[in-house]
Amino acid sequence: MRVSRFWQQLFCTAVAIFLARPLAFAQGDDKGGGGDEEMTFEPTEDKSVKVEPPPPDNKPPSKTLARATSLYDKKDYYSASIEFGKVLNGETEDSAANKQRAEFYMGKTLYQMGFYAASLAYFDRIVAKRTGHRYFGATLKWLAALSRVLPETSGILEKIGVYDPKDLEQPIMDEVRDELYYLLGRHFYRQGNFDQAITLFQSVKRENPFFVKAKFFEGVTYVRQYKGAPAVDAFKEILIIGQERPDYYSDEDIDTFEELAQLQLARVFYSTQQYDTSIKYFEKLPQESPDWLESLFEASWAYFMKTNNSKALGNIHTLNAPYFENEFFPGMAEGVLLKAVIYFKYCQYDKALESVAEYNQTYGPLREDMQQILSKFEDNAEFYEYVKKIQDGKAGLPERTQRVAASSLSDRTLGKTFSWVEELDKELKMLEKADKSWMTTRVASEVLQELTVQKSLAQADAGKLARERIKRLADELRELSRDGRKVRIETLNQKAGQIDAKARGEQISGDHQVEPINVDDEHFLWKFNGEYWKDELGFYRFKIRSRCPKK
Repeated sequence: MRVSRFWQQLFCTAVAIFLARPLAFAQGDDKGGGGDEEMTFEPTEDKSVKVEPPPPDNKPPSKTLARATSLYDKKDYYSASIEFGKVLNGETEDSAANKQRAEFYMGKTLYQMGFYAASLAYFDRIVAKRTGHRYFGATLKWLAALSRVLPETSGILEKIGVYDPKDLEQPIMDEVRDELYYLLGRHFYRQGNFDQAITLFQSVKRENPFFVKAKFFEGVTYVRQYKGAPAVDAFKEILIIGQERPDYYSDEDIDTFEELAQLQLARVFYSTQQYDTSIKYFEKLPQESPDWLESLFEASWAYFMKTNNSKALGNIHTLNAPYFENEFFPGMAEGVLLKAVIYFKYCQYDKALESVAEYNQTYGPLREDMQQILSKFEDNAEFYEYVKKIQDGKAGLPERTQRVAASSLSDRTLGKTFSWVEELDKELKMLEKADKSWMTTRVASEVLQELTVQKSLAQADAGKLARERIKRLADELRELSRDGRKVRIETLNQKAGQIDAKARGEQISGDHQVEPINVDDEHFLWKFNGEYWKDELGFYRFKIRSRCPKK
């Protein structure tokens, strides 16, 4: 929501529509493997990729490959990787088919050793060959396993997205089919193929742990298609799960997606101007929720639209509580301008100007501060290192600037990007502690090179995305400052007109009643004495009356 839209509404009677923002979430932390059977897949339909037929499997494996496979089966992964490396480096006379087997097993071996990023690199080579690789089908199960330990920014979804949904019907996929329906759905969602994404999300069985995640993204996808009714149905099904709490879902997933479904329902009903229903769902979020402050702010807009401004101002008052002095999101700044708009609407022009002044004093200088941060480093990898200092509170920034900058770096997508860098860094440190004799081998050198290159690229990507986040905040603050100037100018014009009217002896204010504050039987009124109490947060009301002339 933006003040400017509603400011325009005051004069142009435009209807503002707030659309829910789709969110992304990380995968769980559970691990798993899978079988290594070869599978029959139809040739890819991607016309941009030339797919060669798989090489014939008409020669027995070399003794080296047979020994490598035996070592793998015995879980001697260090030794197995060395032997598989010999096959891949052409030190044996293995056929192309046997080299493909060694490549597949190398990916599995590195996975078992905990080098997930390096494992993904080997599986990526298999995926690139599509059905031209004899282990293209079997690799899909291992990609599903990697998706549980690697963040999405590793590119895992794009690799899973190479597969055709009908490939999941193979019997070998029984154990991971529902998980892959969900992952493929996420891929098609990110590609903008919403119909295919919904079909896949709906294919996940209700008894599967991934059902609640799939149902949430089904609802989000319908929102992206501007289809409110099926979106509401999907989100409400999650609320039913929250009440029933079946054993096949984790408590964490139930709690997380129940809160997110409530927030999305509130936004959907707001967008259809069903403000009472929207408020009901906004207020279902518990105070412990990471989205509670934002829901409180967004609910204040719904109250404003209902002309229940005593509650709108009360919510904004809560955002200023000292409990949240280390929190920030753009709605906290926008809330100050919303307060100015409310006072303007009630012809309380002095208070409206005070609110604009409050915004200018509190948030006005922050845009320039963000611009200074953006100018620190041109290189994205260096900017990443600087951003890490901001996150750790070690960048030497002023307190408010530090708090606001850190807040812009706390979204889930950026978190996943940083997690990928951290995963690569973790694997590099594991490599340093690996078996000393193994570290002298060619395969260890190749793993080191792969991880080093991937980390460099990931740092640059993370720095680029962090830069975009801070720039987005700077742009939002610039727009809000522009809105504040509009509010101030219009307020000054109206106040000048009021002064002129008073000089002419005209009535400039009406004797309006104070906006009623309705209290139910479970609550009572208590005058605010300047001290915030945690159990009062979200329940504040303002006494306010219009000073506008009666018509």
